[in-house]
Amino acid sequence: APFGDVIALEGARHFPINGGTTERFHDLATIDVCADGGRPLVSVFRAQPRTLPVAITLMERHPHGSQAFIPLAAVSRYAIVVAPAGEFRPDAMRAFLAEGWQGVNYAKGVWHHPLLALDAVSDFVIVDRGGPQPNCDEIPLDDAWALEFEPACASAA
Repeated sequence: APFGDVIALEGARHFPINGGTTERFHDLATIDVCADGGRPLVSVFRAQPRTLPVAITLMERHPHGSQAFIPLAAVSRYAIVVAPAGEFRPDAMRAFLAEGWQGVNYAKGVWHHPLLALDAVSDFVIVDRGGPQPNCDEIPLDDAWALEFEPACASAA
C-alpha cells in the first residue's frame, strides 16, 4: 500500500495457537522503527471527537519510523488524511474513513493528519519509534482543506 498498512483481521493470515484456544492473526503491519538507534514505543492516545467538516490546516510525518494506530476499544469510525512520503504535495492528499475495528500503520515518512476521532472519545494504542532523534515534522498548509464525508461513501472536498 502506498501509505502503509490497514490493520484488520479480514483477509489476514491466521492460525490456532495455545492448544487451539486462541486464533493468531499474524504479521498485520510492517513496523519500521529500529534505524538510527530507534526502538519500539507503545503509547495510548485518547482522541477527542471532531465535528465534520474538519479544517485540515497542518500535516505531519515521522521521518525515522512508522506509526501505527490501533483502536483500543470499539470505536465507530475515524478519519485518515494522508499524502505520500517525500516532499509534501497538497494535491496528493487523500482522505479515508476507517471503521472502528480497523487500525492503520503509516509507513516511515508518510505525511498524515494527527488523529481524527469522529463520533466519541476514542482510545488508540500507538506503536511508533522512540529514540535519540526528533521524529515528528509538521508543515502548515497554505490553504485549509475541508474534510467532509458523504453518507455511505467517503470523499474529500
